Amino acid sequence: MVVVATRMTFIHRRGFLALAAAALGSGLASRWAGAQAPAPSQRPIPSSGENLPVIGLGSWITFNVGDDRTRRAQRREVLQAFFDQGGRLVDSSPMYGSAQEVIGALLSQVRGGGALFAATKVWIVGREAGVRQMQEAAGLWGVDRFDLMQIHNLLDWETHVETLKAWRAEGRVRYIGVTTSHGRRHAEMERAMRREPLDFVQCTYNIVDREAEQRLLPLARERGMAVIVNRPFQRGALFARVRGRPLPPWADELGCASWAQFFLKFIVSHPAVTCAIPATSRVDHLLENMGAMRRPLPDEAARRRMSQWFAGL
Repeated sequence: MVVVATRMTFIHRRGFLALAAAALGSGLASRWAGAQAPAPSQRPIPSSGENLPVIGLGSWITFNVGDDRTRRAQRREVLQAFFDQGGRLVDSSPMYGSAQEVIGALLSQVRGGGALFAATKVWIVGREAGVRQMQEAAGLWGVDRFDLMQIHNLLDWETHVETLKAWRAEGRVRYIGVTTSHGRRHAEMERAMRREPLDFVQCTYNIVDREAEQRLLPLARERGMAVIVNRPFQRGALFARVRGRPLPPWADELGCASWAQFFLKFIVSHPAVTCAIPATSRVDHLLENMGAMRRPLPDEAARRRMSQWFAGL
């Protein structure tokens, strides 16, 4: 399997998945996802120096499966492969339906969950309602405390940030942050970043959506804040743009075996970015995404080459 993976320079996502599916059927994927996993690229959280792998796991839509046993079993395999590959940060939200309850149930069924960096959000108006929602989330996940609590899409952030600062001081959460997945909220995000001592910010950033480069990413570096990137594939739209196209011939120099790795390496190679959180419901996608943690990461010259090449499609 390792030989195949090192020679996939011209394989787009569909081709990669065909190979991965064959591996799953033959039982090779479990070995690939286990002991042979390479040490992941990591970035430090500026406020503490703690390292995080540069690829995490999102849960929007993908883990909102309710009581469906078949889909829960599939998500359990995804979560197991994530930890087997050296993953840590799992991100969710009360906005994501049953995702938090599903994650909590599956964490008790997988190996390696002790490495979990648990990240969720508060998404409600009002201080007391926010406290209740965060306490409920801890029960759903089955954790004593969250590593990271974020204010989802800045909803009532000036109220919740006071609670989160107090909880951090008391040791009830380790890190605090705010999120947005909409460019129209960048000005409000910037205001929160300048005013409050946040540990993390989360925003959309990818090879096409690059508005965050203008102010948010430089400000995060200036203020010593970790950056989590959501929507790394534009909800799948980036794959539609490259459907049927081979990777550029120089992509293997960057360790890119697929378009997913090309897109993710562009993101996590930005010096301000700490972690990207692609969401997936499939083990083959998960393995492909986690492969983006393998070195090398593009330098600035390579990033320019990647963006210019993609813009020319």
